Amino acid sequence: MSQAATAAPRVADAAPKRSRARTRVLRPLLMLGGIAVVAVGAGYFWLTGGRYVSIDDAYVRAAKESPATDVSGIVAQVPVHEGEPVAAGQVMLQLDDRQFVIALDRARANLAQVALTMEAMKQDYRRMLHDADAKVAQLDADQANYERFANLVKSGSVTRAEYDNSRFAVAADRQAVEALRVQAKVQLAKLGGNADIDVRDTPQYREAKAQVDEAQRQLDHTVIRAPFDGTVTQVDSVQPGMYLAAATPAFGIVSTADVWVEANPKETELTHVKPGDSVAISVDTYPGRTWPGTVQSISPNSGSEFSILPAQNTSGNWVKVVQRIPVRIAVERRPDDPPLRAGMSVEATIDTGHRRSISDLF
Repeated sequence: MSQAATAAPRVADAAPKRSRARTRVLRPLLMLGGIAVVAVGAGYFWLTGGRYVSIDDAYVRAAKESPATDVSGIVAQVPVHEGEPVAAGQVMLQLDDRQFVIALDRARANLAQVALTMEAMKQDYRRMLHDADAKVAQLDADQANYERFANLVKSGSVTRAEYDNSRFAVAADRQAVEALRVQAKVQLAKLGGNADIDVRDTPQYREAKAQVDEAQRQLDHTVIRAPFDGTVTQVDSVQPGMYLAAATPAFGIVSTADVWVEANPKETELTHVKPGDSVAISVDTYPGRTWPGTVQSISPNSGSEFSILPAQNTSGNWVKVVQRIPVRIAVERRPDDPPLRAGMSVEATIDTGHRRSISDLF
């Protein structure tokens, strides 16, 4: 057998041996490399994790109100319709105001009468002073006659009866003067101790003026106006001609300007959440659209704190349940954004800005 024929099998046997040797070397390297890649990837995701908090228990909220009035009456007109947008101050309901107009006219007439009465009391007080002065003059005259009669009665120039009459006249004049002065004091007291008081400053006038103001207030409250910009709803529950009792809600209005998102994250997710954190808001109704937002406030209590039947954790059968803390998120809206309606489901992702470090492990 030639040397060439002998070398060929040897070369063929050497190739598989070299391949097996490379496999034995590369296999541990690849295994270690894979472990290293997984470790590096896990470390990266751990260091960058915890920054974002995603909350799907979130809903659109809006300021809403059920306007009512504190006066009762017959509904005269309802100038708005279901789902109609209204501006703040716009008339939404009008009661029949005739009885309130009559009450206002009556109160104004009473106020005018009180003003005349008080002015007459001022003039009457001055009259009483003049009457008292006139009576004092009469007293002086009768006093002079009495003194003359006292001298003449001794000489017999006047009778005893004339002397007694003059004495009684003086006494009567003094009583009359005192009575007039007391009447003047009483009248002055009714004027608040000031004879020149402005009629508008007297208690009687103020009371009558208060009645006018109350009648005017009730007349003003026969009109229900929109408290803010919004959309009216449940309008069909009130119809013209029906009686609307005081404090009875007419219908609802939902604000189109004061809109926010209420998220309810688990308490364990709030570790790094704080007011001012930016939020990405997506609404289920509008796939693909995102609204920017900001964490406005974090509730000081869990949602169960104000429930009618709060959880009792003092019993022996206590079970720990993760609580949810309401978070209010302000929404930034643009003019071309679709409308956000109260109650829409939302997913909010809060960027806490928190980054983990190796020191957190120790």
